[in-house]
Amino acid sequence: MGAAALALVVTLLNTLPGNGASTEGTTRDGDKVHGSPTATPDATNPEVGWGFTHTQHSADEGAAAAVKRVEGRLADAGGLPQIQHIMGWGADNPEPVEGRYDFEAMDRRIDFVRASGSTPVVTLCCAPDWMKGGKAGVDNTNWSQAALETAPEPEHFDDFAALAVTVAKRYPDVRHFIVWNEFKGFWNDAEARWDHEGYTQLYNLVHKALKKVNPEIMVGGPYLVMDSVDPRAEEASTALKGSWGAMDRRTIDAFEYWNEHKVGADFVVVDGSSYTRDDELLPDEFTATDKFTAVSRWVRGQTGDLPLWWAEYYVEPADGNDDRKGWSEARRGAVQAAGMIALAKGGATSAFYWNPQEEKGTECAGCLWTPTDSSGGGEKLPMYDLLARFSKEFRPGTEYTKVSVDKPEVRVLATDKVVLAVNTLDRQTSAKIDGKKVELQAYEVKWLGR
Repeated sequence: MGAAALALVVTLLNTLPGNGASTEGTTRDGDKVHGSPTATPDATNPEVGWGFTHTQHSADEGAAAAVKRVEGRLADAGGLPQIQHIMGWGADNPEPVEGRYDFEAMDRRIDFVRASGSTPVVTLCCAPDWMKGGKAGVDNTNWSQAALETAPEPEHFDDFAALAVTVAKRYPDVRHFIVWNEFKGFWNDAEARWDHEGYTQLYNLVHKALKKVNPEIMVGGPYLVMDSVDPRAEEASTALKGSWGAMDRRTIDAFEYWNEHKVGADFVVVDGSSYTRDDELLPDEFTATDKFTAVSRWVRGQTGDLPLWWAEYYVEPADGNDDRKGWSEARRGAVQAAGMIALAKGGATSAFYWNPQEEKGTECAGCLWTPTDSSGGGEKLPMYDLLARFSKEFRPGTEYTKVSVDKPEVRVLATDKVVLAVNTLDRQTSAKIDGKKVELQAYEVKWLGR
């Protein structure tokens, strides 16, 4: 996620009431279980499917009717896997003082996932202030971007692993954990590269700790941003490139180090955008999504075909406020569909749509539903229909089949029962798909039976 958006997230967090530790769970009690855990659809499968990530505002709060509307719709769709971070993005400081916990906001999010019949995924990020050189305290958490993005100090890696254990014991039905987020704070200034040694040390400690809680817990990393650059850039890799650009060789170095030195992984996690670090869509917004296929295939080749997750994926460059409002909803949907097709063709089995939700009042570009602040909220938006249908038709384990199409500007993905067709043109076109003529409106995303 971009810096401006993260700054907004932490600023909003700092203005929320009740930012101190909650009454429940404030003492060291790693065996406390929250709620009434029930079996989730993919609780024993490292491939959870296509879902979304909760951000600062989400459907767990608001008018009861709107919250129930979203819960019910997700449940009716068979549940969509959902990511929640332990600190930030809607969650308060989980351990503001060593041994004192505040899980009130996170409890609410996990309860929402359960109520929607979905698979909960927890991202173990970020770290309480006292683990990263800041002050401990119930009411003085530093929510600035710089503070939130700081990694735990090495002497507190064990403390962070202990916090991960507390989270795992509190939510025993959560079986999927991602270690950290985008290497935040793990940058080696002296050598101008990622501190992959430090991250891998933290990852291994957390992995071992979680496996002691329950060997059936599944752990993944490294959640690296798969940055691409102009092929002429100094940091451009010669090993992985295409018309979409070239991978940053420092990212490749970091991934290879983690992969070689990790103690284990049940799935591998990356994130990234189809555009370059300089927001270039090479050579255009649709062809740029080929990056997802190329990177996915490379990662799977490196990891012996471990299940591949994209924790975040972006196809539309953001503006200075990290908003993505420059495209029409039709264009946004078409490029998003093309990106998801590219991920699937690369072998990705699970991917999570970053779902910003406006706090109240107005709809937001690319959101899954309208704000839930009023009883009429929580109505689905176009992106929800795309994600829900994609998740239903292309679940993990899906066998994709070949489909003929006579127009290169029409992108397709198919099983023996359904075809997803995407018109990449901003004008009407027709194409023969499976030998049948199909009319497609500008940027239309169409589902066809077979």
